[in-house]
Amino acid sequence: MRALVPLAEGFEEIEAVTIIDMLRRGGIDVTVAGVSGMRPTGSHGISIECDAAIEACALESMDAIVLPGGPGTRHLRDSADIRQMVTRHAERGALIAAICAAPTVLEAVGLLKGKRATSHPDHAGEMKSCRYEETAVVEDGNIITSRGAGTSIEFAAAVVKRLAGEEVARDIRARIQYRR
Repeated sequence: MRALVPLAEGFEEIEAVTIIDMLRRGGIDVTVAGVSGMRPTGSHGISIECDAAIEACALESMDAIVLPGGPGTRHLRDSADIRQMVTRHAERGALIAAICAAPTVLEAVGLLKGKRATSHPDHAGEMKSCRYEETAVVEDGNIITSRGAGTSIEFAAAVVKRLAGEEVARDIRARIQYRR
């Protein structure tokens, strides 16, 4: 299994690192793609070295796209590459996951129309076409959404479950001592 995690300047560090770490613990090959350079800085001053530039990533080889949120989400929403990738990925029926402000990217390209979804409460007003829920993680078809940094372990576990199975997700939660 392969997953693409795009990072733009201003990403939420807890979300990004939790997603990357838990997916890799689950045996998923993660490509961290730079949307605004190869070493974006998160919203709290932490920089991460990316594996590749977004335009160099072959979407067809990916089983999932996972979008961290944070103030940098506006760069994801404004990126023609991200918008096109998310749309094409959805057309294939592949997994798309977004946390915090990042579900607004899915909303902007029309992927949430009529679907159950969530986001950080600050962005609830932007989520106009979906059936908005206030639970930690919402799964509807090939889309997984979540609320924010505090739900990032549960969110990443849901992605791992979809890509590698419940047993792998349960094992990771046990190893990191995560208890719901």
